[in-house]
Amino acid sequence: MKTEVPVMSGTLTTIFSMPVIVAALGYFVDIYDLVLFSIIRVPSLKSLGLGGAELINQGVFLLNMQMAGMLLGGILWGVLGDRKGRLKIMFASIFIYSVANLLNAAVDSLPAYATLRFIAGVGLAGELGAGITLVSEVLHKSVRGYGTMMVASVGVSGAVLANFVAKGFDWRTAFVIGGILGLFLLALRFKVAESGMFQGMEAASVQRGNFLSLFTSRDRFGRFYHSTMIGVPTWFVVAVLITFSPEFAKELHIQGMVSAGNSVMFCYLGLVFGDLASGALSQLLKSRRRVVFLFLSLMIGGIAAYFLSGGATVQWFYAICIFLGFAGGYWAVFVTIAAEQFGTNLRATVATSVPNFVRGMVIPITQLFQLFRHGLGLTQGALWVGGICMVLGLFSLWRLRETFHQDMDFFEEYL
Repeated sequence: MKTEVPVMSGTLTTIFSMPVIVAALGYFVDIYDLVLFSIIRVPSLKSLGLGGAELINQGVFLLNMQMAGMLLGGILWGVLGDRKGRLKIMFASIFIYSVANLLNAAVDSLPAYATLRFIAGVGLAGELGAGITLVSEVLHKSVRGYGTMMVASVGVSGAVLANFVAKGFDWRTAFVIGGILGLFLLALRFKVAESGMFQGMEAASVQRGNFLSLFTSRDRFGRFYHSTMIGVPTWFVVAVLITFSPEFAKELHIQGMVSAGNSVMFCYLGLVFGDLASGALSQLLKSRRRVVFLFLSLMIGGIAAYFLSGGATVQWFYAICIFLGFAGGYWAVFVTIAAEQFGTNLRATVATSVPNFVRGMVIPITQLFQLFRHGLGLTQGALWVGGICMVLGLFSLWRLRETFHQDMDFFEEYL
């Protein structure tokens, strides 16, 4: 079912429009908060009286609480995005995680820490999907990939700021800065107009934001499932190899002290360039699938280099972290694929829930890693989990259709 809605012209200058800039800055703050815990995990837990093996065990627990919040928030904000509008969920989500960050600075117990990480996760879940949905709907298909490339590449650089802030300030202050950045961004949102496609849909008699409809059709479920699975390998790298890089570096006898903060910073620095490269390549090759396959292949090489770096210098180890980040830089293309797979009345639901379902997959990934490392050891356990993630990602990519030339002005027809 077609509906005529206005979109911006296909000139490259339109990628610097206000919707793209605000979506990019929103994702910047999102990533800042998302990776901040991975950076300040050790000092924050030590200040609460924990040490030894608890730094890993409780670190996994808190990370999973944040990801569980994002999983729930992905569904909530996605449905509301299709029913109430893309901008409204961008306002609400950023307000929630900004306040959660400010409160997180005052925690004095593990339960309080976990609760606020969960609430922050719920808030964080709305940013990327809403931003990508808005940008993909307001830009012409000839430059759509460049717009989402800008959102992702600017956004992931928030991890670099998080590392500098964590090194220059106490971990509590780092949370306060994140909260203030979010509230500042909230003021900019008032200058952005709602998507024309969403406004056109409001006048149509069509069901919107029905999350359960993703499970009532084999075709819709297949598109949703496979769109999700192609993003899983990236979060295996971030949640396991990068977050626990100090422990892996010790196991691999890396020459020098490896810090989680530096590993995260270098990984996300690679992601910035990876997102730029993948977005540009998808436009030049006029294909999303070929680009994702290329970057997954690079990721396999990066994982191999990571575990073959025994006895290497710390500089070489960080170089591998940069490469792994670059290989995981198909994130913008991955979310764009999800947005392009579905109609306007279900697009925000999918584009918001898919990346957060991927983030939510951190829970089974880390739990499987915990299980395997106890039986097989740290390195072998991670290799098995990584292998499973790569197989799932490659198989799902093979099952998805190409969406580069997909028009966005259509509705999903479901009962």
